[in-house]
Amino acid sequence: MRFALKVDVDTRRGIDEGVPRLLEVLAEAGVRASFFVAMGPDNSGKAVIRAFRRRGFVGKMVRTNAIRMYGLRTALSGTLLPARLVGAGRPDRLRQIADAGHEIGVHGWDHTFWQDHLLDLPPSEAAAELRKAATFFEGAVGRPPDCASAPAWVMTAAVLEEEVRLRLRFASDTRGSFPFRPRIGGLVSPIPQVPTTLPTLDEAIGLDGTRERNFAESIVARARESGRDAVFTLHAEAEGMSYRHCFEEILARLRDAGAPCVPCGALLEGVRTAELPASNVVMREVPGRAGLLACQGEPTHGY
Repeated sequence: MRFALKVDVDTRRGIDEGVPRLLEVLAEAGVRASFFVAMGPDNSGKAVIRAFRRRGFVGKMVRTNAIRMYGLRTALSGTLLPARLVGAGRPDRLRQIADAGHEIGVHGWDHTFWQDHLLDLPPSEAAAELRKAATFFEGAVGRPPDCASAPAWVMTAAVLEEEVRLRLRFASDTRGSFPFRPRIGGLVSPIPQVPTTLPTLDEAIGLDGTRERNFAESIVARARESGRDAVFTLHAEAEGMSYRHCFEEILARLRDAGAPCVPCGALLEGVRTAELPASNVVMREVPGRAGLLACQGEPTHGY
């Protein structure tokens, strides 16, 4: 079993404070990860509208102590306080991630807008959200992005089509069990999906007896029981900050178990894209998370 590390960076605080701490932890452990950074404005404060639109959102915020995780500055960003740019505002941090040898790609433009409105946008506007992020990434890093991750696991056919135009090596937009070629409607994308296979920290804590003190044990056990390569999504705002100790314990348990930690793209090494199963992408609920997420459906042939 390989354990792929996918780091989402959603906020300005995440890139300013969480990313450097994660880079330290990863360097100390001698492992590489995949970082996906939102490029545009941090409008996290506008997420409060989800309290009225999405079942389970308030409960999730209470369970995970969201103010502790994100901080008051982030909670007011884009409303009472100005929305600072995330990746586009810290090109030096993007280069730091790349120079440290990690995979790095885009996580949309405006994370909050994408999460709340992408499914309602015309195809051209949905595609533009990803294209704008890619443009700013190239200006900062000096090359086009070769991987991407949809904010909040929300995606559409227009996003798939834009990923093809950007010639990505892979994307990690979905929840699922193993790498696949995504199908939405009549489109089967040639861009492989490396889906998140495990619950995130904010989904798991407070559910089914999982607490902060036993999260690392439960997530590593779940990965090993699956018998497959696993993909774990962590967040710069959580495991990079107030839950850093949880991530350090995960790495220690994986080291003791002899399970290698790798970036997401490593799961595709030696795999021909044409040999991956094509699976429908379906929008459905995931325990512990509010709203509908893009999930891997049944493949058309075995894996």
